[in-house]
Amino acid sequence: MRTDGDMWDIVSSVGLTALGVATFRALEATSPDPLIQDDYAPLFVAASGHSHFIGLLADPSLLADIPLVPGFMGVRTRFFDEFFSAAAADGVRQAVIVAAGLDARAYRLDWPAGTTVYEIDQPKVLEFKEKVLSENGARPKADRRTVAVDLRADWPAALRRAGFDPGEPTAWSAEGLLPYLPGAAQDKLFEHIDELSAPGSRLAVESFVTGVDVKRLTSIESKYFGNISPFGDVDPAELFYDDERADPARWLTERGWSVRGFSSSELAASYGRSVPELPEELDELWRQPRLLTAAR
Repeated sequence: MRTDGDMWDIVSSVGLTALGVATFRALEATSPDPLIQDDYAPLFVAASGHSHFIGLLADPSLLADIPLVPGFMGVRTRFFDEFFSAAAADGVRQAVIVAAGLDARAYRLDWPAGTTVYEIDQPKVLEFKEKVLSENGARPKADRRTVAVDLRADWPAALRRAGFDPGEPTAWSAEGLLPYLPGAAQDKLFEHIDELSAPGSRLAVESFVTGVDVKRLTSIESKYFGNISPFGDVDPAELFYDDERADPARWLTERGWSVRGFSSSELAASYGRSVPELPEELDELWRQPRLLTAAR
């Protein structure tokens, strides 16, 4: 259960879900026709010593009954990869990855010269990440700056101390984050991003519209997947907050951002991936515009 001010490392609580996502990225990257490239994800999984995720990498057939979860992570990762690449191509030279987890975009993507990539996350998560990358001689393709701070605290101040310039256009991402924040913290997150975004800034978000959607998703997954969990003994939904919060698309639109929504089904098709025939409830979820981009 979550508590106010709770902390975690990479093999506990919310940190463990980041390790799971790294596992699914590694599986996608080593599939016959991958949507992404990620040579770093397997290194994180191996260094964690977590038997469940190490076992999944050794035997992906263990996920045969729930292929949608790893498949969605491939689509989601590609979406955010393309978001940052497009922003960089348009001249944006400042990127902020909010709740960066074990994301390695500062190393994976081809950033133009002069780009600074800020990664915000819990101190122990960033410490583990830095250790693994250093031990493997990884070199970032941008000026990478880590910001070790809880998103429920004054993270904008920490971001500024790291060198962030609110007068420059910024590409922001909030991937796999919002359900793990209390409603008030989510709304404050968007307020801060809005305040820190110069004209020309843009944002990519994975969004649940309301807490009801989180509960519904959990119910549907339990109905069709039973006790099978790609995250092992941890059910990510137990770490979610389901209190009231603003609809990100509406909130951003009302403040002058130009917003577009994309469904998982739509993105999968654009990437040349077919979506298997799904029960009506699951199909409806895949067709909801959960992935958003916004431009100022």
